[in-house]
Amino acid sequence: MIKKFSAIDTKNILAFLQNKTNDFENKIALGIRTQYGWNEFSYKGIGLLSRKIANWMINCASLLRGDRVAILSESKPEFGACFFASALSCTVFTPLDIKLTIHELLSILSDCRPRVIFVSNSYYNMALELKNRLDFIEHIVLLDDTQSDADITTVYNIENKYDIKFRRPHLRSTAILIYTSGTTGAAKGVEITYLNMLSQIDSLDWVRKYVFPDYDVNSDIAVLSILPMNHLFELTVGFSLFMNWGLSIYYTNSLRPKDILSTMREKNIRFMIVVPAFLKLLKSAIENKIASLSRFQKLKFKFAYTFAALIPFTFFRRLLFKDIHKNFGSKFSGCITGGAPLDISVGKFFERIGIKVYHGYGLSETSPVVAVNCEKRKNLASVGHPLKCFEAKCDPKTGELLLRGLSVMKGYYNRPDLTNQVIDKDGWLHTGDIAKIDKDGFLYITGRIKNMIVLSGGKKVFPEEVEAVLEKSPFFSEICVFGVSVQTGAKEGCEDIAAAVYPAQEIINLPDCEKIIREQIKLLSQKLAPYKRPTNIYILKDPLPRTTTKKVKRKDLKELIGTVI
Repeated sequence: MIKKFSAIDTKNILAFLQNKTNDFENKIALGIRTQYGWNEFSYKGIGLLSRKIANWMINCASLLRGDRVAILSESKPEFGACFFASALSCTVFTPLDIKLTIHELLSILSDCRPRVIFVSNSYYNMALELKNRLDFIEHIVLLDDTQSDADITTVYNIENKYDIKFRRPHLRSTAILIYTSGTTGAAKGVEITYLNMLSQIDSLDWVRKYVFPDYDVNSDIAVLSILPMNHLFELTVGFSLFMNWGLSIYYTNSLRPKDILSTMREKNIRFMIVVPAFLKLLKSAIENKIASLSRFQKLKFKFAYTFAALIPFTFFRRLLFKDIHKNFGSKFSGCITGGAPLDISVGKFFERIGIKVYHGYGLSETSPVVAVNCEKRKNLASVGHPLKCFEAKCDPKTGELLLRGLSVMKGYYNRPDLTNQVIDKDGWLHTGDIAKIDKDGFLYITGRIKNMIVLSGGKKVFPEEVEAVLEKSPFFSEICVFGVSVQTGAKEGCEDIAAAVYPAQEIINLPDCEKIIREQIKLLSQKLAPYKRPTNIYILKDPLPRTTTKKVKRKDLKELIGTVI
């Protein structure tokens, strides 16, 4: 059964948003480096800007309850202010992916029909084109200050009016309309309610004692945001949850490791929300730096790394690798990672050098976090216990994870047919993920039903299992395993296993690159049952097509290389 919440059913969402800006009044809430230096907002300041924007939305734009407002922008403090303003005006906040094409944006906007688009300076011209082609868009509001054109409406030159009667949202009304990244097929609008969001914040509160054991309301804890705020993981955890705790959130204009590390050192960053691909890149950067050291220093690191395995205390591990931690600013303690499977070897590497990795699992349809592994630290393969806002079980026939609870989405916007396909009559959300729950209640995600490969003999193979073995090769920069349809012969209508490989830079231009890759796959495949070994190998000249959250677009990959054999 779902556990009782602390005050979710009676909490006034309006008071919740307003009180947080008062509870931490003069603390830095949000900050970003600009060409003029750091632009930082206190909690009071972000609250005032949110009220100002909400006043404009209600009294100047005449937005009604339930109207959609879109935002097309990089992550920045004004993005968060618009999110709060949307809640204060009871409109539906619709964040857009800045990496989408004009064609993809037209499709999404034609579905949700927003009356207002908030936009950063970088995407202002694109917003103008969208407005010219879509007659339901009435206003474009720039998030950046402009001194050159007074005719452009910005969040800074609208009327400075803060104290009006704001609307009180209903807990079960839609707060966020977030479009899925579309790893397969067209994007769908996922409706997330205020109750969904609040249940997440309430259910994740216990995580704080693990990630910030020294926390109190007066703590000055800085975190770094590198995920796009149009992603629900960042909007729920990296923004809403951290704001609820009174943390200082900093954004970066660049994802280059050099710039990220500079910000971490300057602002004494303690924590981050990341995707596994980022951790993998960071591990490679550390290893490359170690490879450039003298022979003595390499041996010193190797000894420390071996010795650290015998030390159960993070504090002493950090002392062993203090030179590495200096690059992070010395205070960086760990991160929550989600959005894709975690390479266990990567997680163990960071744990060994004294950086905690909290492996999580979720999906947009669950608002989005389902579980975070903060307790079972010795087994990074688990994503932890399901949050208290969920009931969880596995289908006894298929192994599919089913979830029910207060964080399950309202449904797909204007698509009851699609909603009914994933939420059954008893309220269980069919996640599409294959999972197991052990005797202690810990959850393990083992594959995707849609990715499952069915062979001619009826054997079922999960690509994730094969990828976990093959990705160990240092000659593979990226690898994706999938099924290819057999069109002729005795296997017609069934699938064979294929692997697409993007080679590592050191071999990609070698004349025997293909030979090396095939030999590596043959060698590593010895660890797999014969029927799980790839029989079709494709060598790519470019990286795998991915979504903004680094998930492989398997459909696009198949179209890219061709799957008919």
